[in-house]
Amino acid sequence: MIILLDSGPLGKLTNPKVSPVTLECRLWVESLLSKRYKVIIPEIIDYEVRRELLRADKLAGIRRLNEFKTTLEYLPLTTEMMLTAAQFWAEARQAGIPTADSKALDGDVILAAQAKFCEAAGVVVVVATTNVGHLSRFVDAREWQDIE
Repeated sequence: MIILLDSGPLGKLTNPKVSPVTLECRLWVESLLSKRYKVIIPEIIDYEVRRELLRADKLAGIRRLNEFKTTLEYLPLTTEMMLTAAQFWAEARQAGIPTADSKALDGDVILAAQAKFCEAAGVVVVVATTNVGHLSRFVDAREWQDIE
């Protein structure tokens, strides 16, 4: 099974402050890895988390993000993924159910396209998120705590 991290769980993992939820998230990732699941950081999510860490000058968070990029797998964007994301974006708007403002980049459809790319390899893919509503229109998305 492949678990793609959305910005909610990845943000918790990169937070250097120990709290019950950050500890829970770290233990959750360790349990997934012990089950031999692939836990992957999609490039669009690295971008979303990194830009906020940079804006807020959170150097410890950036260091943690860089560490996770070396210990977990990383999924770079491809042209095919971006073409799929554009299709998802257009279909959502045509159906009257957009996932973001019409002028927004819309990371959700890009993440969904990255998940579809992984699914095409015949692997079970779940997006671990805190925002099931938008993503579940396109792919299997679950609250991160619900993925075992």
